[in-house]
Amino acid sequence: MSEIVLVHGSCHGAWCWRDVIPKLEELGHDVRAIDLPGHGANPCPIAEITLDLYAQAILDAITGRAVVVGHSMAGFPISAAAEANPGKIARLVYLCAYAPRDGVSLVDMRMEAPRQPLLEAIEKTPDGLGFTFRDSHLAKALYHDCPEGTVDYARQNLCVQAIKPQATPIRLGAAYASVPKTYIRCDDDQAIPPEYQRTMAAGWPEADVHALPTSHSPFFSMPGRLAQLIDQVTQQTR
Repeated sequence: MSEIVLVHGSCHGAWCWRDVIPKLEELGHDVRAIDLPGHGANPCPIAEITLDLYAQAILDAITGRAVVVGHSMAGFPISAAAEANPGKIARLVYLCAYAPRDGVSLVDMRMEAPRQPLLEAIEKTPDGLGFTFRDSHLAKALYHDCPEGTVDYARQNLCVQAIKPQATPIRLGAAYASVPKTYIRCDDDQAIPPEYQRTMAAGWPEADVHALPTSHSPFFSMPGRLAQLIDQVTQQTR
């Protein structure tokens, strides 16, 4: 049995792991999904949300030593958490996520990708501090292969995403480098181009790179297969 902490991506919350949690529990794991500050049941003024605050929320959720799974933008805060306290993290799992480099922000990485499909799918809030997904683009960008009802469920739960954590260059060093890492690419992703996911994981050991034939939301489209893959990763993590 492994302790597994699931961390959501932009505008999402713990709710997006609804179908994966019971699958992992059936496999014998101690699983929890968290709401980062400003998401779900964890309210926070948007001007106060930082990358460091995200990282601390992840560390606070770990009771022992956990495999931490980060989806999409959560690649940055899970990495920052590993740099801050590598002893609490057994492995980082990047699920179609940004795998950061020292000194670079998520915004920088998004713009260096060969395509930016998310640009047409998001819009800034009037105060300029956050962004939301355009309702008209939800299915295409995030859930195009997901079961009926997924878009409606997401629409009820999606929230504003703070920009500051994503515009902050991350600082990574020896502590982060010491933590084992796995990348799970999604090969039908319409949010983060699969070819850029390949670039981010280039040079990683072959055993640490996996692929799913899904959209950006495998927790809805293939929750059982995703859970089995996470379970497989935990078995090679001790």
